[in-house]
This record gives sequence, C-alpha cells and structure tokens, in this order.
Amino acid sequence: MQLTSFKYKTRKGPDYRHGEQMSFLDIKETFGIGSIRVGKWVNAEEKDLAANLIFDSLADLAYILALPPEAIGLRGNLNLAFGTGGRQGVQAHYAPNQRELALAKNAGAGALAHEFWHAFDHYIAEKAFAIGDRSGPQRSILFASDCWLKNLDHYPHPLNQRLLRIFDATLLINNGQDMHDYVLRSVKADKATGSNYFSQPTEMMARAFEAVVESCSGIENPYLVSGTTKPDSIAVYPDIGHRDVIHAALQAYFHPLGAALSR
Repeated sequence: MQLTSFKYKTRKGPDYRHGEQMSFLDIKETFGIGSIRVGKWVNAEEKDLAANLIFDSLADLAYILALPPEAIGLRGNLNLAFGTGGRQGVQAHYAPNQRELALAKNAGAGALAHEFWHAFDHYIAEKAFAIGDRSGPQRSILFASDCWLKNLDHYPHPLNQRLLRIFDATLLINNGQDMHDYVLRSVKADKATGSNYFSQPTEMMARAFEAVVESCSGIENPYLVSGTTKPDSIAVYPDIGHRDVIHAALQAYFHPLGAALSR
C-alpha cells in the first residue's frame, strides 16, 4: 500500500497532536527513541505524513498499554528506521543486534505493533531472566518468549510473574498442562508452508500482541496494525475469545508497570 494513501484513511482514537505536524525529532523526544534513520528516497511530503502516522501509532501503543509515552522507546534501547531499504518484500522487521525497528516506506503499514512486540520481547529478556548482560552484538539472540519456553530462571519480582502469565495465557491451556489450540494451528501452518516461522515463540507472541491491539483496544489504526481478523489469515492468530484472555494478561502486566514508571 502506498504511503500517500494514508492521507485518506481514517484513524479512530484519541487526538494526541491536535492537528499539529509532527517530525521525526518529535517522535524521538516524545517516545524516548534511541536513534532514528530516514531513507534518502523519502521526500518531504512522505516524511511529514510518515511522522504523523508513526507518532499517532506509538502514542496509541502508550495509551493502550497505559505506559508513559517515553517508555515506548525502551529506555533509549529502541531505534527506528523508516524507508531505508531493508529487506525486499518485507513490510517491516526488527533487527536485534541493532535493536532497530525498521518500517518500509510503502509496505510498512500495519506491522508496527507486531514489530514493537519483538523489540519489547528482546529488551525484557535480560531484565526478567538470568541470562546476563546482552547489550552487545550477539551470535544467539534470546527473546523473553524463548527464555520462557526453555524454562530459564527468572528474577523474582511481581512484574516478572505477570510477564510469565502473558506467555502462559497465550500459549498454554488447562492450567499450563497443554498447548493452546493457537499453538497447534501455528504448527499446522508451518507444516503446510514447509517453514519454521509461524510456530516460533516470538512470532506467536507478536501475532497475539497485534491481534489484541486490533481487536481489544477500541482504537482503529490501520498503520499500527491490520489484517488479524481477515478470513484468509485468522487461522494463524488467536481467536476472539482467546484475545480477551491475552488482553487481560497484558493489562495485568503493563498497567502496574506504567503506574510505577509514572511515579
């Protein structure tokens, strides 16, 4: 989808900008982003439009998660790239070694929530689990969802217990005794496509997160997330009832985190 088509799309949610034009510097300062790169082929009109779209989307995430806006940048550990080239045919991606969330200029729409979860999943791993300092380049990338699957030791803290419950609510059922049908459907999707993608823990969690953002937040923002309820793709997302359960677990974690950060 062309970026300029978003001039005519309607977002339904709180008005954070009150009609003001945002810049990428505003994004960096408001959300505590580490660094921002903008591609040289992004013209002035596209840059202005993208800045507004990304600002609103990150503000929506802060609102949905009840976090202070500056927390979205993960204490300056999250970097952002827009229209810098990236991987051909990919809407967006998160590069762990650079801790960079990259959005394609014309194909990045709808992927921001998904990629934000990857960034958070990566960032929180060393904060919640006893895996040591992993701030430098890493041969083996560990996400919190990987640590959960491997049953690695976690640091004793009430918030970490709530984080574990997010994974439990998303991937397990029957008091943690069985894999959720969502996991089984993800495995089935991998078998059907001959891939090892849909059933990776961090991918299942990212899809669950974006599905909750689209279905349970009361906000409609197609730049932040889209497509999780389409009939041809819903099989690889949690069903509506499951989204409500995951939403409750996310709220139980992020709301007290936001309250603590706002003190």
